[in-house]
Amino acid sequence: MKPRDFLDLFLLAALWGAAFLFIRVAVPAFGPFALIELRVGLAALVLLPFLAMAGGLAELWRRAGVLIVLGLGSSALPFVLYAYATLTVTAGFASVVNATTPLFTALVAWLWLRDRLRRGALLGLCVGVFGVGVLVWDKLALTGLGSAPAILACLGAALSYGVSASFTKRYLAGVAPLVAATGSQFYAALILAPLAVAYWPAEPPPPGSWVAAVLLAVFSTGAAFVLFFRLVERVGPQRAVTVTLLIPIFGMLWGALFIGERITLPMLAGSAVILLGTALATGVLRPRP
Repeated sequence: MKPRDFLDLFLLAALWGAAFLFIRVAVPAFGPFALIELRVGLAALVLLPFLAMAGGLAELWRRAGVLIVLGLGSSALPFVLYAYATLTVTAGFASVVNATTPLFTALVAWLWLRDRLRRGALLGLCVGVFGVGVLVWDKLALTGLGSAPAILACLGAALSYGVSASFTKRYLAGVAPLVAATGSQFYAALILAPLAVAYWPAEPPPPGSWVAAVLLAVFSTGAAFVLFFRLVERVGPQRAVTVTLLIPIFGMLWGALFIGERITLPMLAGSAVILLGTALATGVLRPRP
């Protein structure tokens, strides 16, 4: 990877790490459904001009069926689950759980697509599960079962990402990544629109919440997708997904810097173990025979 690629990788991790901060700030005022409708709707508006310049708008209608399913599984459902979770848990905690996504991706691909699971990947899954245990044990010990729904929501979101990855591989092979990204946001916005209208906040959200919502949509979703697919084009998907290893660092850092979240020792320990498991599962680290 060239220096420019490393710069893009860190910038992308910073943007996706900031998403958890923006959600944490905005969701109390908007609620999960209204906030995520703003996120995917504005992101679609950012991405549509890029797709139009690439001549891919017709694909949105030709592939409508699979893109609707993708929009539900890769955007609408996991985004709402994380928004719900951050009403209870910190942005840093949610970003660490998000690092389990490649573990779920490998597991679902093995069960559904019968992809071969290397010994290193199997070891990574076991290590990652242990890391999740380290991470959530402290949270449950402090709050009892009060945090359990939020923790399950975070894990459910990561699982949804994993299922969506296999769905994309199975049903969207050969479709341009920009079509998949734009379509997922566009159809997620249509799916969530009725719920957003029904649960729109009765009290007008304050300006700070609006700023966080717009930053979430424009930078941490629309611009981040453009940056990610540019990175995929230059360095390939395997290297591009290593951004997952960096997101928890920025998620915890932004939460601590801007809203005073505490970074606990169990969070650091769980993060380290999860990232080790992710590196093994994705092949970034390969144990010697």
